Amino acid sequence: MNDDASASCPLPDDGRDDQIALAHGEGGRLTRRLLRDMLQPLQNDFLAGLPDGATLPAVPGRLVFTTDSYVVTPRSFPGGDIGSLSVFGTANDLAVSGARPRWLSLGLILEEGFSTRELARIIASIARAGEVADVQIVTGDTKVVPRGAADGLFINTAGIGELVFPTPGPSSLDEGDRLLVSGPIGQHGLAVLTAREALGLDPAPTSDSAALWPAVEALHDAGIRVKSMRDATRGGVAAVLHEWADACGKTLVLEADAIPVSSTVRGACELLGLDPLHVACEGTMVVAVASEEVAEALRVLRQVAVSSAAAEIGGVVERRVAPVAVRRSLGQLVPLDEPSGAPLPRIC
Repeated sequence: MNDDASASCPLPDDGRDDQIALAHGEGGRLTRRLLRDMLQPLQNDFLAGLPDGATLPAVPGRLVFTTDSYVVTPRSFPGGDIGSLSVFGTANDLAVSGARPRWLSLGLILEEGFSTRELARIIASIARAGEVADVQIVTGDTKVVPRGAADGLFINTAGIGELVFPTPGPSSLDEGDRLLVSGPIGQHGLAVLTAREALGLDPAPTSDSAALWPAVEALHDAGIRVKSMRDATRGGVAAVLHEWADACGKTLVLEADAIPVSSTVRGACELLGLDPLHVACEGTMVVAVASEEVAEALRVLRQVAVSSAAAEIGGVVERRVAPVAVRRSLGQLVPLDEPSGAPLPRIC
């Protein structure tokens, strides 16, 4: 691809499908044209002039800062794609930290030969997700690596949020506290896996990838005293609960019949030999509250779209043999293993 041809339309909108060249990452004319066209859906005052850094307004109180990288394959799946996932995933890390998501950085690692048409679709998805999550992309970086050095596209997003709802954290959990989830579990991991392996399930699982801040804000505005919150991403609900059990020194007991799992996810897990509790979510969080807060917390969560199917799934008891256990239908307690390894690699 020569400079003149590739520079003519880095992100085509006329049906052509050009490719990323190494020169797009070298900081010269092609880089400037790529950024100019690529950033059109993301335009805001912070990006005007493409400065090396964004000058952000001061906010009262403390800030929360997080970062995450996204290597999901396939890049598009039922319910989302790598672009929207990179926004919602980082915004949710801020939200469950009690912070209102405000600003994101966007880092792209592109492989030589990557489709500019696909890049345009992903950037448009990022822009739409930013509007939904009410965050702005304020700075970023683009690198291009040779063919074979990456898998098409990797994304890094770092996020800054305004701390408005601090929680004590999992070490504060005590006997009698109750555990909630904001919706059905295991949807994201199964959506990615079935799309990757072309399993042909009908209906296909759909990712729950979504912004969690509206649910967190509703809890804050209602005065619910949340003890801990965590989005159940890699390792699923099981990973969150094992981390919490380790932090508080108690046993966390789940009621199997109370755990919300869609029929699609349940059927896929039975087919594949997976436990939904170990499968990643991307728009579902685990929340711990005192027992007297349960009814109001559920009422509040169920009034918000992203958490309309919130459910109470268990509670905290004195430490027993297992840090996390599940009470099955006949009443017996079965230890829930902590996730090990990666049964579902590259789901985010």
